[in-house]
Amino acid sequence: MKQPERHRQILQHLAEQGFLSTEELVNHFQVSPQTIRRDLNELAAQRRIQRHHGGASLQTSTVNDAYANRKVAFQQAKERIATCIAEQIPHGASLFIDIGTSTEAVAQALLNHRALRIVTNNLNVASILLKNEDFTVILAGGEIRHRDGGIIGEATRDFIHQFRMDYGILGISGIDSDGSLLDFDYHEVRVKQAIIENARHSFLAADASKFGRNAMVNMGNISQIDALFTDAPPPAAITNLLTQHQVACHIC
Repeated sequence: MKQPERHRQILQHLAEQGFLSTEELVNHFQVSPQTIRRDLNELAAQRRIQRHHGGASLQTSTVNDAYANRKVAFQQAKERIATCIAEQIPHGASLFIDIGTSTEAVAQALLNHRALRIVTNNLNVASILLKNEDFTVILAGGEIRHRDGGIIGEATRDFIHQFRMDYGILGISGIDSDGSLLDFDYHEVRVKQAIIENARHSFLAADASKFGRNAMVNMGNISQIDALFTDAPPPAAITNLLTQHQVACHIC
């Protein structure tokens, strides 16, 4: 198959599935990993796709990948990050847990803890945490987002402001080179900001695919969090910002 046709098919498959790993593309086209990486790099240079560590998605700043695709993308990395975060949370702590597949992995990793008190705006997180009868789980009120079980809106934000918790566990859709934390939903971002404001320690769970990923809503800056948990060293510009603002960086 000639390269232009392979590029056309890659774009078509990404439009259908949202995200594809390099391994999936290698198996589909029966070519070498080097050939697929070269294809993805060329498409990314043309701004037709968004290149991620281990794969690619369509280039967009307005619509996030489908929840089902995000759930399986970088799953092992998210599990390692979740384990690292869980190790930092003591028994008996209180915490907010945000919307996202990374934070759902954190909820799973916390199940062996004791006496946690959790406020969450994520139906999936609440369902996971209910497996531990020693936890107190408080579900925020608001509008339920059908696609991923997230709870958002002004009522959710007002609810979060009623609490002062030890930890806030957040996910994010993208991290720009200047440290901007980016997401796709304005209402979700407002809730994230409320969590940061009302948590004594804010932990950001972000696998390496989030570095350089574009999204249209600016949530704040990475300097506002207390610790970043990721699976690979961040780009130099981000590392410099973390050092400058004394934000801990955990490579999981």
